[in-house]
Amino acid sequence: MTVRPIELVARRLAAAKRVAVITGAGISAESGLRTFRGATTADLPPDMQSLWKEFDPATLATPEAFARDPAMVSKWYDWRRMGCLAAEPNPGHRALAALQRAVEAKGGEFVLLTQNVDRLHQRAGSIGVVELHGTIMEWRCTTSGERMTPPESAFRTYPPTSPFTPGALLRPDVVWFGEMLPPAALAAAASAAGSCDVFMSIGTSAVVYPAAGFLFDAKRNEAFTIEVNLEATPASEFVDATLGGSSSAVLPALVRAAFGPGAMA
Repeated sequence: MTVRPIELVARRLAAAKRVAVITGAGISAESGLRTFRGATTADLPPDMQSLWKEFDPATLATPEAFARDPAMVSKWYDWRRMGCLAAEPNPGHRALAALQRAVEAKGGEFVLLTQNVDRLHQRAGSIGVVELHGTIMEWRCTTSGERMTPPESAFRTYPPTSPFTPGALLRPDVVWFGEMLPPAALAAAASAAGSCDVFMSIGTSAVVYPAAGFLFDAKRNEAFTIEVNLEATPASEFVDATLGGSSSAVLPALVRAAFGPGAMA
């Protein structure tokens, strides 16, 4: 009898004692969010469109850009924050929260790593999420490093000033190009990749390092590796199983196959 890939993966998940998952922009795209690389002038509100006739959004994700024009960079990131607040977790996010509950209910360990900054996983019910690239939902003082969660409305002025240190500014608590990933997040990811039985890569291009390397680390440590993505990636030929399709469709079906229809309740 031929075993379908989703059935094979479901069996592995059901038997696993330690599961690690990494997610990328693909899962959030299904909630209507786009990465800054995918933004176009047409996506922007009228008062911001002229800025993007002169600037590539990808060049804004650097400390140098913030130092050069903190007002413009702050406005860009605050616009993205408003988009995250308006978005809702999709079935893929909710399925991962259900998977965590199912694994932990049988005494197992579950670690969710994400490259996303939108906190949709937490809103879907996931706990202990390791945010490799920080989060746009918190901002921090450029002098003291103290963090705050802004109100669910746009800042009144740009750049926003810090409430912690006179004369200081707030910046989004994300990892910009040229900055190091949070040491605690890196350590948690390395530990999960080194000890898991099953490692899943979901909605990520598998080209951004060091995050992309955790999948390969898990493979070298003899974990069963799975990719869930709409398109093939550099990891597709490397993993043990590939489930093609949207995470919103694949993940709920996978959780039900592994733990029964009630697991998604």
